[in-house]
Amino acid sequence: MSSETPPKGPARSMLYDPTEHRIRSFVTRAGRLSTAQERALAELGPQYAIEYTKAPLDYAQAFGRTAPVILEIGFGMGQTTAHIAKLMPEKDFIGVEVHTPGVGSLLKLIGEEGLSNLRVIQHDAVEVLNNMIPDGSLAGLHIYFPDPWHKARHNKRRLIQAPFVKLLVQKMAPGGYLHLATDWEDYAVQMLEVLSAEEGLQNTAEGYAPQPAYRPLTKFENRGLKLGHGVWDLVFTKK
Repeated sequence: MSSETPPKGPARSMLYDPTEHRIRSFVTRAGRLSTAQERALAELGPQYAIEYTKAPLDYAQAFGRTAPVILEIGFGMGQTTAHIAKLMPEKDFIGVEVHTPGVGSLLKLIGEEGLSNLRVIQHDAVEVLNNMIPDGSLAGLHIYFPDPWHKARHNKRRLIQAPFVKLLVQKMAPGGYLHLATDWEDYAVQMLEVLSAEEGLQNTAEGYAPQPAYRPLTKFENRGLKLGHGVWDLVFTKK
């Protein structure tokens, strides 16, 4: 693994792309599709995958009903996303991920669990937020274990920075929540500083929040806990 390759985690890092002069919310990685993932993409994609367009998304049309909408950025292989969507059938969920194996994996889980309240967008999250998510429309946002870019010289590549958080707040409904989680303490410190400095947000806890009951422990997280790593959750609401 080169020094430029971030550790694997569900959510991806934000990078400046000099070829396109813009911020990208992910790191491209090659991945091999399993037969089951390929089948899910072909069979379930047409029903549960939403094509990226430069136009506001009509939630009622996408889900066939009106309900609070939760957006997850960088869902990895989708186990946590599917778990939460199953736990909360009264809410609608949109997962954004760029990597095809992860999209195929979540589509497979949607089929297995019959999750009619979950949709997938395979595209850069920043563009999805800017072009598809109406302002003031999200009841919640989840970003779990984004790439920590743990070397100091790479910290500027981290996703959770002031301009990105301001964009998230713009898309949240009043009273909507932002839930972050990381297992890197210095990133947790940065997250807390950035979110606390955003005037449109209010912390629900005195510092870090207890792990909400709806967020399950992932294999990724369990592995870190066994190694003695801590895990920090942050839950802020829009004022």
